[in-house]
Amino acid sequence: MGSYLKTFYIRRTLRIFPVYYLTLIILALVNEPPVRRTFAWLALYGTNIYIALYHTWMGTVDHLWSLAVEEQVYMFFPLLLFFVPRRWVPITALLMIVGSVGLRYALYRARLPWFIGYVSMPTCLDSFGLGAIMAYGWLYQRDWFTRVFRSSAWVWLSVLGFAALVVLNNQIALTSPRGYHNVIADVWERLAASVVGFFLIGRGVLGFGGAMKWLLEHPASQYMGRISYGLYLYHNFVFNHYHTQPTHFTVRAWRRITDVLPVLNSSYFFQFSFYLALTVLLATLSWYLIEKPINNLKDRFSY
Repeated sequence: MGSYLKTFYIRRTLRIFPVYYLTLIILALVNEPPVRRTFAWLALYGTNIYIALYHTWMGTVDHLWSLAVEEQVYMFFPLLLFFVPRRWVPITALLMIVGSVGLRYALYRARLPWFIGYVSMPTCLDSFGLGAIMAYGWLYQRDWFTRVFRSSAWVWLSVLGFAALVVLNNQIALTSPRGYHNVIADVWERLAASVVGFFLIGRGVLGFGGAMKWLLEHPASQYMGRISYGLYLYHNFVFNHYHTQPTHFTVRAWRRITDVLPVLNSSYFFQFSFYLALTVLLATLSWYLIEKPINNLKDRFSY
């Protein structure tokens, strides 16, 4: 088990750290305001802690809270599984789910800012708990896993359940003093979305058929998955509707294009396509020039 953990941490480090820190350094050098101001928090994967502690978002680095949560879970969860007897793993996962939902409810009742429960690592553990149950089933209860995930019906039922919660949230928001950040959104919505992911990924492990199989195995889908880490890292720096300044280089580039082709201002679709293409291009360059060469080193550390 000790050798397995060592390999796990090395492989995760090779995949996540190099391009992340390179991105932070470049953004600091070009004087991206939130990066220069909160560099230590970002470097220590404390973005979500900063947001919760200071009750504020962080501009173009907002999205990195989720990567911080992932890294914080890596600090304790693999070690927890090292010490917990195998038969207790499902109970541990259930406690993570119940505890996470309960903590979100406690924060909601305390009337703290909604985003504290949204970005804090302990309030995200229901998603990881469901993932642990799925992994346990695949490794040690394969018959149970097959029975649960062999039908796509659970995927569609979970999607319908999530959609029903969204509709209910919108209805409650009309009369709730908290608006859209009511008990449905702040406590239950993440669990419902995680359940959708639970059944979708489980079904995907066994394999979809029909249109879903075609979609997931299409070369375009496969490629977007390959460069997905870059898409995640860079998209907010290419353009963020709430935080990108008019002087940002991507906004200035778009204005120059529309000065030549004013018709492109007729629909937001063209602007969206421009920023999407930039993000895909940046993620592609990142994959081939940085991530893929480093990722190949993982072959030296196989399980």
